[in-house]
Amino acid sequence: MTHVDTYASSDQILTVAQMRAAEEALIADGISVDELMQRAGQGAAAWVWRVSGGNAVSVLCGPGNNGGDGYVIAESLRRRGGKVVVIAPMAPTTEAAKTARALYQGEVHEGEGDLPRGEVFVDCLFGSGLSRPLEDAHRDLVTRLAARHAKAVAVDMPSGIASDSGLLLNEDLPAYTLTLALGAWKFAHFLMPASARMGALRLVPIGVTPVEDAAQAIARPEIAAPPADAHKYTRGLLAVVGGAMPGAAILASTAAQGAGAGYVKLFAADKRNCPSDLVVETGPVSELLSDHRNAAILVGPGLGRDGAARERLAIALADPVPVVLDADALVLLGPRLLAERSAPVIATPHEGELVALERAFTCEEGTTRIERAVALARASGMVIVAKGPDTVIAGPEGELACAPRASAWLSTAGTGDVLAGTIASRLATGLDPFAAACEGVWLHGEAARLAPKPFTASQLAETIPAALAACL
Repeated sequence: MTHVDTYASSDQILTVAQMRAAEEALIADGISVDELMQRAGQGAAAWVWRVSGGNAVSVLCGPGNNGGDGYVIAESLRRRGGKVVVIAPMAPTTEAAKTARALYQGEVHEGEGDLPRGEVFVDCLFGSGLSRPLEDAHRDLVTRLAARHAKAVAVDMPSGIASDSGLLLNEDLPAYTLTLALGAWKFAHFLMPASARMGALRLVPIGVTPVEDAAQAIARPEIAAPPADAHKYTRGLLAVVGGAMPGAAILASTAAQGAGAGYVKLFAADKRNCPSDLVVETGPVSELLSDHRNAAILVGPGLGRDGAARERLAIALADPVPVVLDADALVLLGPRLLAERSAPVIATPHEGELVALERAFTCEEGTTRIERAVALARASGMVIVAKGPDTVIAGPEGELACAPRASAWLSTAGTGDVLAGTIASRLATGLDPFAAACEGVWLHGEAARLAPKPFTASQLAETIPAALAACL
């Protein structure tokens, strides 16, 4: 269960059902639907005004409350002195939308014939409640309006997208410059393929309070500098278990050195090609992992898949400290290796490794990335970091988080090793495993933003300290 008192309401991600319940709770507290619509529309209008620079705006309004938000936006822009026109192919059907339409004093276009041109197209046709594809006429109207404007803004959700899954209900939907989430984030704001169409994301608050069991959007963590009496062991000793391909383990260790742990020790076959400031130990892994000062273990990057790799993995999992598993360790992993383990485990699979783990742990079938990560976490008892362009983190007790859309330049060999080292370093500092995973994912994404473009995995690892400095 997500600890809702830990996160601000602005960080939560709600399903359509949760958002509806949250709005009903506000209404039960005495806030009218009309007032909620004014809050949403006025807040969105401020962003549209900024994007338009006072130039011509066209607002596409549907029949429901999302369309009502559009009328509020249009009237707000008109009162600011902006040039605005509403396109309304359907009349309002909800009472709040009818009221908003009556309050709008500007021009209305019914969506037939020549369509207006302008600086900004605002899509308020259908919001997050849409569950079926747009009709051809509506899809064509959205597409044509987007093409006739320099910028496109989606209010709450681009029309034609499933809010809870991030799936496209229609093909050939336009790309947006900006998407304004109303009241709370929705899963589609973070999940592919929808998130790739949304441009920049901004949240318009309407007074929604924290919702129990809500997922969270990973935000910039607050990381404290070490206390005055700190030393390398109190800050956390991370043991990195190397293997057949030393480069990956070195990458992970380099990232870990910059992510907060006070001491990173690599266990490798030899010390060749290792950085001078990285402590490298050789010898039997069973002896090296017996150090009671170890705060966490990372195993997987460069491990290999032979008998020696299996033995190293088994030894690491037998150790009673938290473990991060990545890469080859995930291919070798099975339920038997976790059967008697009580210490926490974080697994960081990419899509192929996620499929292999689902088979190994005979998970319930899920259709969305969220459902799959949650099912695997529940079946395995591990914190699952399902990494990719839409990274999802799920915990065995129902914790769930989504990462902000990260740089596409992360599609580079070795960046997963950097992520594993970063998460393991945060774990070694003593964080709860779910929190360590969230912080590691955020630092990884921030390092990608700060690193030169394009970057290598080594350059990404070297930028992790700058990402952490942004959190101090």
